Amino acid sequence: MNMRIISIIVFLVIGVAVLASCSPSVDDTAGDPATDNHSAPTYEKISADDARQMMDASDDYIILDVRTELEYREARIENALLIPHDEVADRAEAELPNKDQAIFVYCRAGVRSAAAAETLASLGYTNVYDIGGITDWPYPTVSGQ
Repeated sequence: MNMRIISIIVFLVIGVAVLASCSPSVDDTAGDPATDNHSAPTYEKISADDARQMMDASDDYIILDVRTELEYREARIENALLIPHDEVADRAEAELPNKDQAIFVYCRAGVRSAAAAETLASLGYTNVYDIGGITDWPYPTVSGQ
């Protein structure tokens, strides 16, 4: 009778080992940005001062105003391109063809710029910087058409 119990235990151990080897393995690198090809698109939130320094160091960038046309006419960062935040997904590919170009996004207070920056990142833009609101921009602005 002991031999029978030992045989059953051996059979169970072998069965468990076989089942365990058939289960999916756990990937220790899951969620690691260095190895995860499915990580969420990102953008960087930077200060107005950092943005100004980056703009001074290069001519290859876009300043993107994502407010309304009325807000844009009242005051804007010089040479800013207007694409209202709710139109970014539809207009970005046509109006921002270089997905690797630096894009500095701003709105009035920072909420719409964050949403637009996230949209751009999700569309594959690689150098997106949310500079928040024009209310925090300490540098000169322009107005009018």
